[in-house]
This record gives sequence, structure tokens and C-alpha cells, in this order.
Amino acid sequence: MEPLFLKPVFQEKIWGGNQLHTVFGFDIPNDKIGEDWAISGHPHGVSTVENGPYKGWKVSDLWSEHRELFGDAQGDVFPLLTKILDAEDDLSVQVHPDDSYGLKHEGELGKTECWYIINAKPGSEIVYGHNANSREELAEMIEDERWDDLLRRVPVKKGDFFYVPSGTIHAIGKGIMILETQQSSDTTYRVYDYDRKDDQGNTRELHIQQSIDVTTVPAISPALEMTEMKKGSSSVITYLKTDFFNVYEWDVVGELALKKDGDYTLVTVVEGYGHLIVEGQSYEMKPGTSCILPAQINEWKVEGEMKIIASTPGTK
Repeated sequence: MEPLFLKPVFQEKIWGGNQLHTVFGFDIPNDKIGEDWAISGHPHGVSTVENGPYKGWKVSDLWSEHRELFGDAQGDVFPLLTKILDAEDDLSVQVHPDDSYGLKHEGELGKTECWYIINAKPGSEIVYGHNANSREELAEMIEDERWDDLLRRVPVKKGDFFYVPSGTIHAIGKGIMILETQQSSDTTYRVYDYDRKDDQGNTRELHIQQSIDVTTVPAISPALEMTEMKKGSSSVITYLKTDFFNVYEWDVVGELALKKDGDYTLVTVVEGYGHLIVEGQSYEMKPGTSCILPAQINEWKVEGEMKIIASTPGTK
């Protein structure tokens, strides 16, 4: 069984830039590309396999027709989505629903996500949480546009990691690149978008009532219980284990041997170069390379000098 290497799907955004080309070497269509949907079965941007017997297959079709590749996991849709984001400008202040609200109102999963900071310019910050003590106060502060009072801002640097459960008001600030692991959902409720306009002079839609409905009040900053396991010069950092996904960093210095820890594994290189070794076959790995290790692959090695963000499905 081979890893399933995937073709990136690029998304143009009002806040996007060109670092998916300058940093990762992707051939992007313009200088406003905000997202690389690296591993996706979502209909707004489905990944396609680039190698092996499943070359040309879409991830969503593999999920439907070859569920054995995913350990016969349950669920109607491929549950995870991995992105690389280039925030040339500030993203909108936004919040995502949980599964029950998302399925009822949008017909898709809710969106819990997490961020690994690939890079951040000096002074970069994110919005992460809010200061309202009740839903009524939240509504009043939004209505009065008291953004400095409402929003919590947090400085970030390369290598930081944040868990962003559904219901968390958040925004990625300009000058930041992240690797995002999330539920497979594209539902976003915008709270505030800086009153900016697109090329046609239009402001983007806001979703004030939905935002008030789904925001967790008071805000919760979930504690991370990160662990690190050394393996020679290399290491595995476990960032979090949740109902939705488990997320790891493989810090490869020389060699790192690994075994399956879930039905299947999603892999994206965020820095460095090397090789993935599966059943004696070597595959080149470089920044931006993404693949799925199907359920039939029980062990593998990575060699070189790389930082890799990997994820497996949670228990939900």
C-alpha cells in the first residue's frame, strides 16, 4: 500500500498573499491566495490523489467507495480538513458553530479547529476569545462596535499552537502563516470585518445573530496538555487529543520510526526536506507536501530534517 499524495486546492481570499508560492513553491494563480486546502474531502475544494493505483481519485470518492482505506471509519463525510493559510492581511473576526447548530442551520458539520504557527512577522497577533460576561453583554458590545473592549488579542510567534473549539471568537492577524487542522466544514460566521471592501466596492456579509447564538459565553481558553517523546535526535510532540482529531508534530532530525496510532494519518510538511519510507519505498518530502497514510500502512519511517504536522481522527 502506498501513501496517497494529494494535489493542493487553492482558495483566493481578500486577505491572501503570495507566500504559498514564495515559501512553499506552489504554482499559484495570483497573489491573493489565502488558503491551500491540502487534505480535503469537502465539496468546496476536494483533494485529488496524484500517485499510485488511486491516481486521479478524489478524497470524497475514496471515502464513499473505498472506506477500507480509512479503517472502515464511520460517518457520511470525510471528517477532517488540513489547510495552510497565508494571512497577508487580517482575517475577519469570526466564530464557528458546533455540530448540532451547523447540521441544523447549515446542513454540515460544525467547526472545531487548531493552529500551528508556521511563521509570524514580529508584532503579529491573533484574536482569541472575548471579554463579555453574558450573551446580552456580548450583543451590546457588538452592536456598539466596542471591539477593543470585546476582543482578546494574543501575540504569536513561530512554533506556537492554539486550540480553537467551536464557539470561540477568533481571527488570524496579518503576517501569520498557519497549518490548520479542522473538522470538514466551511461554515464561518463573521462578527467584524474592519469595514473593508472587495474589488467591487462591496463589504462582506456579516452574521451577527448567528455569531451571538453560537459563541461560548463566558469565553473559555482551553488548557493544552502537550507531551513530547524523544526518539534519538527526533521527537514526537502530542499537541492535543480531542473527540474530533488528534494532532502531532514530528520533529525529524535524521530518522524517526513511527507506527499507526489511528485508523489513518494525515501528514503535511511545514518545514524542511527529507523522505518518507513505506515498505522499502522512498517518497520525497518537501515543504507543503501532503499525504494520507491509509489504514493498511502500519509503520513507516521519515528521514531528513523536517517539521511535519500529522493528525488522526478523534473518537467522535
